[in-house]
Amino acid sequence: MAKIIVLGAGLGGVIAAYEIRNAVRREDTVSVINATDYYQFVPSNPWVLVGWRDRKDIVVDLAGPMKKRHIGLIVGQAERVEPEAKRVRMSDGQLLDYDYLVIATGPELAFDEIEGLGPDGYTQSVCQIDHALSAHQAFEAFCRDPGPVVVGAVQGASCFGPAYETLMIIETELRKRKIRDRVPMTFVTSEPYIGHLGLDGVGDTKSLLESEMRERHIKWITNARVLKAEPDKMTVEEVNEDGSIKQVHELPMKFSMMLPAFRGVKAVHGIEGLTNPRGFILTDKHQRNPKYPEIFGIGVCIAIPPVGKTPVPVGVPKTGFMIESMVTATAENLAQLLDGQEPTHEATWNAICLADFGDKGVAFIAQPQIPPRNVNWSGSGGWVHTAKVGFEKYFLGKVRAGKAETFYENAALALIKTYKLKG
Repeated sequence: MAKIIVLGAGLGGVIAAYEIRNAVRREDTVSVINATDYYQFVPSNPWVLVGWRDRKDIVVDLAGPMKKRHIGLIVGQAERVEPEAKRVRMSDGQLLDYDYLVIATGPELAFDEIEGLGPDGYTQSVCQIDHALSAHQAFEAFCRDPGPVVVGAVQGASCFGPAYETLMIIETELRKRKIRDRVPMTFVTSEPYIGHLGLDGVGDTKSLLESEMRERHIKWITNARVLKAEPDKMTVEEVNEDGSIKQVHELPMKFSMMLPAFRGVKAVHGIEGLTNPRGFILTDKHQRNPKYPEIFGIGVCIAIPPVGKTPVPVGVPKTGFMIESMVTATAENLAQLLDGQEPTHEATWNAICLADFGDKGVAFIAQPQIPPRNVNWSGSGGWVHTAKVGFEKYFLGKVRAGKAETFYENAALALIKTYKLKG
């Protein structure tokens, strides 16, 4: 019998628990450690910010689905992973031993790296449901007395889609409320160009997103380094291609949502051989850590080198389907190890993204996510908004049912020739 622990119950962790339970032997135990007893569907948080969703719409109580799938749910804060002892130390002093550990913690949000950034400062966040609910209260107050809006992603950020979504969804909602004409809007991003997305673009995302911004009268600043946020303004350095300062902007703002840079969580940060200097988990092509092969890493918490060199640091996003491909590779490799074999499965890291703008949106498929690619497609239209709503309902239903995937999902992916595993 093997003890398998999944650390984290976000998108990667929850699906990993379900899929690993299906893949391993009946006598093996699978447990999940998470700081809360619920799963939150983070992609819907921009809708929460403008009041289109509430907590109950996008949060799933995990106790029922986990029990149904014979998965242990341990609610508490993991204080430290102790790989030499093969255990996780909890904040209450409890020690949890494992034979295999799957780290799926997601990131720590590095708001503190920029003065005034984040929910405890002067900008809002859509990274967590509580952040989004707080942002909604601030947005309602803003709408009663509107002014300039600044939205974007700071230096070192690696998740740009939600920044574009939040920008466009706010713009759509302001038009619905008939106050758009009173709100100058600026998009601030560390990307070298609009639509880079940390991926050097996908298909024609540059033209699609620039066109959308021009149509909506939104200004933008690229190669931007945010210096600080204050109650009524944001100071931003615009950088030249050689890294020199091109211009310093003092942007007036009455409402702002800025995505922060990420780093590894404290429970793993600084463990030699397990993480890089930023605290992200080092993994090989089978999602295993080279020094501690009984440890796997999946999702936003793993280390991926940036795509090319940019004047301002830009990270690589780990999108939903890319994470699910890591999950499948990990589950299959664990099953092989328990059967006495060496792991052979590799995730494709293919990406499918639906970026909703409230009334339409942009979609892209990148196979694989990191260029050069076999498929490099993007498109736009009202269908993207409809598809995003449908995917939200489907994925939440899957989590509630305790399922990692369905027949219909696999059939749809096969139709567009998008697969989770190589070979």
